[in-house]
Amino acid sequence: MHLETSRLALREMTADDLPALRGILQDEQTMAAYEGAFDETMTDAWLLRMTERYNAHGFGLWAVTLRSTGQMIGQCGLTRQHMLDQDVIEVGYLFNRTYWHHGYATEAARACRDYAFDQLDAERVWAQIRDTNLASMNVAIRLGMTVRGRFEKQYRGVTMPHLAFAVDRPESATR
Repeated sequence: MHLETSRLALREMTADDLPALRGILQDEQTMAAYEGAFDETMTDAWLLRMTERYNAHGFGLWAVTLRSTGQMIGQCGLTRQHMLDQDVIEVGYLFNRTYWHHGYATEAARACRDYAFDQLDAERVWAQIRDTNLASMNVAIRLGMTVRGRFEKQYRGVTMPHLAFAVDRPESATR
């Protein structure tokens, strides 16, 4: 899988991406919504989980690279999740803090949303966002998403309230 936008390219992550992935997952501020930074074992497991998702579903969180340099600046993609008592396709995004506030998350997530509609024939795309993560909520809103419900997740021994954002396939989309 390979997606491109005007400034970004999205592709499957590999072991070669571990240094950049560490820069994201092992940063306390970036990982605040996950109750803190990952250690080396958790980072390796994250990459393995993405590889398993690529093999099982053909998608997962992909490496987001700058087209101009090839540098990995984040990850964005689609995963299968269970929320609000249903199995859904979710768009997720997580970027190196150095690249926040440049519109990269919105640009990458928009490409993933469109991929879900155009290639996976999804009727709806979701985003599960911790209720304290205003930046991620703003990305979801820019994607045309609205809050469809609330739920709690248990993660690292902490109960975390989340909002379920979603956007429906546009009426004008061809099938």
